[in-house]
Amino acid sequence: MGELVGYVRVSTTDQRTDLQRAALEELGCVRIFEDQARGTRTDRPELTAALDYLRAGDVLVVWKLDRLGRSLKHLVAVVAELEERGVGFRSVTETIDTTSSTGKLIFHIFASLAQFERELIVDRTKAGLAAARARGSRPGRKPALSSDQVAIVRGMHEAGGHTVAAIANVVGVSRATVYRTIRTS
Repeated sequence: MGELVGYVRVSTTDQRTDLQRAALEELGCVRIFEDQARGTRTDRPELTAALDYLRAGDVLVVWKLDRLGRSLKHLVAVVAELEERGVGFRSVTETIDTTSSTGKLIFHIFASLAQFERELIVDRTKAGLAAARARGSRPGRKPALSSDQVAIVRGMHEAGGHTVAAIANVVGVSRATVYRTIRTS
């Protein structure tokens, strides 16, 4: 069997990792990586280092599932990647251990529920947009340019002699917006 490798995370500077760290040390983690980052942040250098450090046969141990994943989708992706590499996963609080068949089953049930939740969200979003359109609403972001500004952009472009940057400056938008407007003419 490989090594037990721990990962701990706190969300704010006034939180401490003592409880998490003590639990992982008691389990026998040979190395513990520690991040201080909000759950939604994508840049977690110590998580990246921990994932790079792990080898086939090792087990990544966390105090609680929410310490590892930004979301259930992210958590499932990380654990799937670990499984592909032959690395186990263990969560102390939820007593999930993917090195056992029961632990794998429990984790896959979580993954299935997460997939189901994502599909429900997509279905509800589509239904909501359809209902809004039926009421005559135009959901989504407001157009960057008014119809008058679109006319100015198209007129200056067709007249020639104006750079896209100059046109963008006149109507007060980015060059990308001007290019998009010209492309849809």
